[in-house]
Amino acid sequence: MSDYAVKAEDFRKQAEKKLKSVFGGMFGGSSKYEDAAELLEKAANNYKLAKMGAEAAEMYEKLAGCYLKMDSKHEAASSYVEAAKVISKVDPGRSQHMLRQAVTLYTDMGKLNMAAKQLKEIAEQMEKQGQKDEAIQYYTQAGDLFEMEGSNSEATKCKLKIAEFSAEAGRYSKAVELFEDAARRAVENNLLKYSARGYLLQAGICCLAYLRPDDVVKKLDKYRGIDLQFDGSREANLLDGLVEARRELDESKFATLLAEFDAITRLDPWKVKILREAKKKIEEEALGVGEGGGDEEEDEDELL
Repeated sequence: MSDYAVKAEDFRKQAEKKLKSVFGGMFGGSSKYEDAAELLEKAANNYKLAKMGAEAAEMYEKLAGCYLKMDSKHEAASSYVEAAKVISKVDPGRSQHMLRQAVTLYTDMGKLNMAAKQLKEIAEQMEKQGQKDEAIQYYTQAGDLFEMEGSNSEATKCKLKIAEFSAEAGRYSKAVELFEDAARRAVENNLLKYSARGYLLQAGICCLAYLRPDDVVKKLDKYRGIDLQFDGSREANLLDGLVEARRELDESKFATLLAEFDAITRLDPWKVKILREAKKKIEEEALGVGEGGGDEEEDEDELL
């Protein structure tokens, strides 16, 4: 056992002894909780240094309990967050439980921005675990709170995640709506306006996966109105070319346009994945399986 672990055990025993004296006595409760909290924090820090995450998380959880007894909600919430951090890699479920405890306390105190940060952390953990539908729920909650607090940049980040996951699940209409909204927000901000074309490209790629060519063209015309810099851009030219390839059922042209664009601006895995779905439309229509899209909207809405 390392020196840190030995120290941690000693502080833990002292803290537990102090807490027992609180329950067994009639006087000095508040000061004893303060003493116990100090000992628990020392125990937690030493367990962290000893790389004993589960034990450190337990100490932080007990520390949160002490702070709640002292009606110190902010410190309790911070302790739950610390517990979540040290346990996240070995026990994500428990980590998320700790974060939800923190969210409740921050919400009760009206610290909605802090609550949103923890909700986003839960969403990110779920994303790493591949639980994207569950992550959407938490990104949605986080985005709503960020928006209420005026943290529009953070809100947009959450909504972009929802858009990407929605598209991956075939909910293209929802994804398009969110990407378009992100583009509108971007053009209104001098620092973010150059991001608008990227969001419109993502929206357009989603459109190719479920709309008929004529309907995609209408969308692209709409995008030229959202961002005046979009017309004539490489992103717009790519989408125009892909629509024509789709209309002509020309898989080779579709692939060539993507290869040429990718040679200059790398297409990330998400775009490649959705573009594969768009390319399938050409294959299906060439075989007479599909009729050009557009009718998927009603089916898609059933998934929302």
